[in-house]
Amino acid sequence: MTETKNNTALKVLTGILAVALIALSIYTIKFYNEEKENKEILKKEKAVIEDELNELIVKYDEAIQENEIMDQDLVNARDRISKLLDSVKDNEANLVLISRYRREIGSLKAEKDRLFRVVDSLSTQNKMLSTSLDSTSVALQQRTRMSDSLKTTNQNLSTKVDKASRLKIAGLRGEGVIVRNSGKIVENDRTGRVDQIRTCFTLAANDLAEAGEKNLHVQVYNPENELVGDEIVVQHEGGVMVYSASSKVFYEKEELDVCILANTNEDKLLEGNYKVYVYNDAVLLGTGSFSLR
Repeated sequence: MTETKNNTALKVLTGILAVALIALSIYTIKFYNEEKENKEILKKEKAVIEDELNELIVKYDEAIQENEIMDQDLVNARDRISKLLDSVKDNEANLVLISRYRREIGSLKAEKDRLFRVVDSLSTQNKMLSTSLDSTSVALQQRTRMSDSLKTTNQNLSTKVDKASRLKIAGLRGEGVIVRNSGKIVENDRTGRVDQIRTCFTLAANDLAEAGEKNLHVQVYNPENELVGDEIVVQHEGGVMVYSASSKVFYEKEELDVCILANTNEDKLLEGNYKVYVYNDAVLLGTGSFSLR
């Protein structure tokens, strides 16, 4: 009898546990589905917030391009929106964060409306000011045109004088040479026997040119467009230039024959046409060419 009662109690207890387990499973599934649905809602809300922030950034970018008066205020406001957008992207959505972001977006929109009203007001004032200045501007433009005309005339005269006063060369020629032990220089056009490259020319007489010491430079380029010579680096006002050889001469406004020797490197002496450029400081005076075989 006792054993029968125990079996009955065990069956009842098992039934209760089975019902409880089923109820718990149903509740767990329901809770999981609700949690999943809530996450989807929060995810969509987060995407909406990102879109709103991106739209605000676009509006600020447009306003910054169109307005110079309040650029810094607009830039600062846009940067705050960008930081908030980064925060939204980096953090996983939850109800607390979504609520905080919504409040911040509301504040940012209110600030945007205030800033844009100020920008519109300043733009209107600038237009009124521009209109009032137009009449003064017309008179100034007339005076400016007259002044510009005189300035142009003076500049043209100055340019002509400057060009006329520059050094000029004639008879430019380049050639390969052999330098004898005695110091005698003999022209030679065979690459295997050339010791140096000689560049000769005549500085033309010019009464308008300034007399005195002149810095003359030569560039010699072989058929492969490689610089032949000592690669002398000179710093000019406009930048650095590299020359094959340099020489100083004293010019007295009269014709002056000049020859400048450039050392050679056997590896750079190739058969073909060579180009020669002559400079006074950084000013190109003339170009020439010659051949070696």
